[in-house]
Amino acid sequence: MIDLWAEKYRPTSVDDYVFSDNRQKQQVEDWIKQGTIGHLLFSGSSGIGKTTLAKILIKQLGVENYDVMHINASRDNGVDFIKERIEGFVQTIPFGKFKVVLLDEADYLSINAQAVLRGLMENYAESARFIMTCNYPHKIIPALHSRCQGFHFEKLDHIEYTARIATILVTENILFDLDILDSYVKVAYPDVRKCLNNVQMNSIQGELKLPNSHTASGDYRIEMVELLKKKQLREARELLCSKARPEYMEDLFRFFYDNLDLFSSTTQGQDEAIIIIRRACVSHTSCGDAEINLSACMTELMGINT
Repeated sequence: MIDLWAEKYRPTSVDDYVFSDNRQKQQVEDWIKQGTIGHLLFSGSSGIGKTTLAKILIKQLGVENYDVMHINASRDNGVDFIKERIEGFVQTIPFGKFKVVLLDEADYLSINAQAVLRGLMENYAESARFIMTCNYPHKIIPALHSRCQGFHFEKLDHIEYTARIATILVTENILFDLDILDSYVKVAYPDVRKCLNNVQMNSIQGELKLPNSHTASGDYRIEMVELLKKKQLREARELLCSKARPEYMEDLFRFFYDNLDLFSSTTQGQDEAIIIIRRACVSHTSCGDAEINLSACMTELMGINT
């Protein structure tokens, strides 16, 4: 059976985990030393390590498996589920010091479900702890924010992120070209999990290769990055406009913003690119046609250095 690299190389201890803020590392170490935690709210972008750190905490605090409930709130997010499953779990006596409810993607919980959760946090504070993870903390009601210690996960340094992926490739005896790896990094950053899945899928016969966007293993954005690097701007725009889906427009604008160097190597050019991207994002939000907005944005970005 082939191991998924994202799971195989998931950190299992605080020492293995890469923190972007040393103060957060010190806080986690203090919790482990004290042997307890309060209710926690971990926020940050996908694949940045929120759930991984939660699992490390649970393990290093010595919480019994029987005392842990792990829920993906993107699937189970209604009032009935909270009352029937979670309340039933926390109201029983723990085997150890306390129970832990790990609620992944808590920003998918309905407002009413969050209100019920607030009550559970209060009523069972002596015997249960809640760890919630979310991408969008503004979707969590203020009453939950006030009952949790907030932890926001910043992006890893770009160089450190690349080095982490490269180290795994070396460990797996995969040959790779740094420029090709850079294209994978640009597309997935800061999502470590996504980058690992992409490079594993396209590591063929011991070598990391560029995907074909016309096959199942292809991510068209990787091919688009390669075209932009070669200054084949028209081809990059045509590929993007033919492949992009309206529901992913915001992610694409964020991708542009995170990779300004693809459009200009100068500070002035990158500042101009930021203005173009922001204008396109506002236009998209206010209901314009997604494909037209995207094409116009790419056309303007292409014209920065011409």
